[in-house]
Amino acid sequence: MSIEPANPGRRQFLKSSAALGGSLVIAFYLPRTMKFAMAAEDPAKTYPPNAFIRIGEDETVTILINKSEMGQGVYTSLAMLVADELEADWSKVRVEAAPVAPVYNHTVWNIQATGGSTSVATSWEQLRKVGAAGRTLLIQAAADTWKVKPDSCRAENGYVIHTPTRRRLSYGALSAKAAELPMPAQVKLKDPKQFKLIGKPTRRLDTPAKTNGTAQFGMDVQLPGLLTALIARPPVFGAKVKSFDAAKSKAVAGVVDVVQVPSGIAVVAKDFWSAKKGRDALEIVWDRGVNTDLSSAKLREDFARLARMSGLPAKERGDATGILAKIAKPFSAEYEVPYLAHAPMEPLNCTVDLREDRCEIWTGTQFQTADRNRAATIAGLKPEQVELHTTFLGGGFGRRGNPQSDFVSEAVHVAKAVKKPVKVVWTREDDIKGGYYRPAFHDRLTAGLDAKGRLVAWTHTIVGQSIAIGTPFEGAMVRDGVDVSSVEGAADLPYAIPNIRVDLHSPKLDIPVLWWRSVGHSHTAFVVESFIDEVAHAVGKDPYRLRYELLTKHPRHRGVLELAAKKAGWGSALAKGRGRGIAVHSSFGSYVAQVAEVSVEDGQPRVHRVVCVIDCGQVVNPDTIAAQMESGIVWALSAALYGEITLNKGEVEQSNFTDYPILRIDEMPAVEVHIVPGREPPSGVGEPGVPPLAPAVANALFAATGKRVRSLPLSRHDLKTA
Repeated sequence: MSIEPANPGRRQFLKSSAALGGSLVIAFYLPRTMKFAMAAEDPAKTYPPNAFIRIGEDETVTILINKSEMGQGVYTSLAMLVADELEADWSKVRVEAAPVAPVYNHTVWNIQATGGSTSVATSWEQLRKVGAAGRTLLIQAAADTWKVKPDSCRAENGYVIHTPTRRRLSYGALSAKAAELPMPAQVKLKDPKQFKLIGKPTRRLDTPAKTNGTAQFGMDVQLPGLLTALIARPPVFGAKVKSFDAAKSKAVAGVVDVVQVPSGIAVVAKDFWSAKKGRDALEIVWDRGVNTDLSSAKLREDFARLARMSGLPAKERGDATGILAKIAKPFSAEYEVPYLAHAPMEPLNCTVDLREDRCEIWTGTQFQTADRNRAATIAGLKPEQVELHTTFLGGGFGRRGNPQSDFVSEAVHVAKAVKKPVKVVWTREDDIKGGYYRPAFHDRLTAGLDAKGRLVAWTHTIVGQSIAIGTPFEGAMVRDGVDVSSVEGAADLPYAIPNIRVDLHSPKLDIPVLWWRSVGHSHTAFVVESFIDEVAHAVGKDPYRLRYELLTKHPRHRGVLELAAKKAGWGSALAKGRGRGIAVHSSFGSYVAQVAEVSVEDGQPRVHRVVCVIDCGQVVNPDTIAAQMESGIVWALSAALYGEITLNKGEVEQSNFTDYPILRIDEMPAVEVHIVPGREPPSGVGEPGVPPLAPAVANALFAATGKRVRSLPLSRHDLKTA
């Protein structure tokens, strides 16, 4: 098993295909069911289809992966889909990053992109059919060679075997002949009982390259004569350059140019440190614009005021408002969550080599089509003149999937200005202070209980910026003025409450916002699962039992909830000072329940144990699923304990991991992951582990201390008990 560290691009792909001579090359299309506004390409009309797999005469099976590998394991799980149906020898499988081409478009979004925990779910049928088509062609080629019927042959571990005579031919020996055969109109997929790879723990294909240093991340890219650029960006969102003096900057050894681009002033040098020192010496006068009075304190006041007014309806069932008006003592609470940075371990970067008639780009991106198209527009080229190489991503979490293509666009602007190959590097301070954020939200909820203590009415008003309005995704994500990503996890409340109203305010601000791992679920799960916990305590019911009773129509919710409670020992005695909290949430088609065991040390939360159960349908690689649940828990716990972007006088106050901390290794709880076997098609894994964590921890803190926390981060609160 091996992996190519760099994307060879379309041009190199065609060269390498030709070099393989008679290799078998296979592509397979599926119809798209939804198109975003930016997608205008028809794969059948643009140029000949590229391939997902190539089988060479040297026995290697190369699988081109059209998703970005950012640590989530898709280079392995997607290759497993092809290889299992193909009956490939897994030791001969290698992987390459696909170039940008319509054949590699997301099967639903009709653009080449990675996100929404959709990689396996949307490729499940497509890539299995690719593998099955290859198997069918190879069997036919062998049958023709032996002059026997195809149904007397079988494929197994890289060979086609004639069952009656036990003759065998390798895939490499058959690839040239198979390449001449017409693509089968129909292919037969395996019964899940026949899977040999799918569902089995499988070591990741990218691990060797990432441990021996050969994996190429965007920051690793080097070219002859490559320059490095850092950009001085506005200190306040919306500010503009009034004037600048580059004399001191140009006097720094190694600095070769200082140029103005739309995002700020770029200092271009022979190396990073020279560019950094040159930027530090730059003198800029800013027109700070209209956002100099922007502050977190003022935003909280504004959001809280809006939360007490009716917004645009996102969900209406029964007459929640009318029922609550008749209840003597409705139960209300307000919750807050802050802006959050993505802070991937590898800061943003993009390398561009712009020539008169072509442009090459190397970057770790989640949005290949958007980035390539925006680059072409800036460069004055056609999209097919832009070749984008997708490197490994040192973390993404949505930040590298920006519809505005910000970090790629500005790199093309710099390359256009300096007329030399250039790598634009964002420092961590650049990204945390001037990047895109998970929106802040303020929620107000009211529950109505009847005389028997039954939950009969529920209203939920959500206030927070839209990540979709004003972007190319507005048409797909905004319905009747409601950004569905702002209300997901709230508008689809699974609990059997007869009267529900959920509404939304989306204030327009100049703070750049973007999807963040688990998107809207990252805040709605905290709010909904904390409030349902409050209701349980208000009526004197066990929080687990109330949830279970209210999930009568949702067996998969119930299944993970019940198993998590059982595995965590729900109801059993705990050490003094500890409490358990539970939460269950569905996102990206998957169902996750978590139980957290928490205490308080010196007034701050200490999470000792997290039990996590996931039902994500058919399992492809259980090792990846467990790793992603653990990853989501670490990510979510960092945010729950510490994550917060605040503004004062229009400027972001945080800058690096010193004041935007992440979980330290000695704070890591013991994590147990349990996977529910499923027959349904695979659903999301990368993000669903995030939403239940914060409410499970907050609910455990209440159980341990009697103090209810309704705002994040938790470190803001003194939780010392009397």
